[in-house]
Amino acid sequence: MPSSDPRTLQSFSPSYISSPAAAPTPEMPSSTPHTPQSFSPSYTSSPAASPSNPSSSDILVPSLPSPYSSPPSFQDHSSHDASPAAAPSFSFPSSAPVPSPPPLAAPTPSPPSMATPSPARPTPSPSTKLRLKVGYYKRSCPQAENIIRAAVRSATSKNPGIGAGLIRLHFHDCFVQGCDASVLLDPTPTNLQPEKLSPPNVQSLRGFEVIDLAKKALEKACPGRVSCADIISFAARDASLFLSSGRINFQMPAGRLDGRVSLSSEALQFLPPPFSNLSQLINNFKAKNLDEDDLVVLSGAHSIGVSHCSSFTGFLAPNPPAMDPTFAAKIQSKCAVRPNVSSDPTVMQDIMTPNQLDSRYYTNILKRNVLFASDAALLSSQRMSIKVLENAFIPSRWEMKFAKAMVKMAAIELKTAANGEIRRMCRVINN
Repeated sequence: MPSSDPRTLQSFSPSYISSPAAAPTPEMPSSTPHTPQSFSPSYTSSPAASPSNPSSSDILVPSLPSPYSSPPSFQDHSSHDASPAAAPSFSFPSSAPVPSPPPLAAPTPSPPSMATPSPARPTPSPSTKLRLKVGYYKRSCPQAENIIRAAVRSATSKNPGIGAGLIRLHFHDCFVQGCDASVLLDPTPTNLQPEKLSPPNVQSLRGFEVIDLAKKALEKACPGRVSCADIISFAARDASLFLSSGRINFQMPAGRLDGRVSLSSEALQFLPPPFSNLSQLINNFKAKNLDEDDLVVLSGAHSIGVSHCSSFTGFLAPNPPAMDPTFAAKIQSKCAVRPNVSSDPTVMQDIMTPNQLDSRYYTNILKRNVLFASDAALLSSQRMSIKVLENAFIPSRWEMKFAKAMVKMAAIELKTAANGEIRRMCRVINN
């Protein structure tokens, strides 16, 4: 980072998030349908926040034997409509370390059945640098993961789009300044353009209010113990659990510190735009120590959410060769010729299962039913096409890879005591 970049203090300011309409989630009674937002290497947008935003009083944390007890049990995973236990029972305690699942066999020439697999046990976390470890708050703040999970459940039960926004918030945080909650910092008189006001973020990121509510509850339970960066990582983990009906269930190591720097220019520099070609995408991920498999796997979060038309209309030339003509016609009918701030509609990224975090995205790629040039780019080489096929036809393998890639991404460029802290409020640095 250039030495001339301003390193400014952040001050608290009101949330920029508006409230979404209620929508169903796998574990709650059905309500008005709503389309969530995925995190992605593109400038997509999540739905506005719900009128009934959760308050700190909504985060109910009943007594549990231990927040590190056995993983949640889901009775029926025969379809994406399987419903976990109702929220009041608080049936999702933080996952405990479990033995590694048996290795998966290599894919056979003929694709296996598309039937939904049996639920996998939590994916063991790959090793991470520095001090990150599973159960980091077991002694210093035993209820930490439970408090965060309760906040995520409360929000996603009203609007699954908030859960999708939390996954995307994790991506946008880690790719800029590392996983340090710099994306949460508000503007100040000396830094008018932090990350959250950068073009890729300003009208699309959601979930800030969930992080705020979780932090408020955590500061009451154990002041000064839990970093905002860890809250983002846990929230993304829990959102993945709820949006996948429990199939994506993994342990998230913790011990991150919060950063003190947030610059709009760096979001533009490091977040891959939706018009990226394959070479650009690979280089973006390689710069963050993520490989081609991570690129393909994490792009699978495009199975949930909506996108502003302005994010892909450049891809909508007459009869776009990389898009199915029927799909392109539908999208063109919903998007203005020249989207602008006052007229920039949103469209679903996955019309089949828009509220489910699943492997449908890869089927959409194969059918050319995707919105972004960066999505279509995954078929521009044979080696990447093979990865897309594997994820499309072996959902359980993608679910396991997605969990591991999320943990791997959560260890990008961690702060140390020299340049990090545990913020008292997530929107402002301590001094």
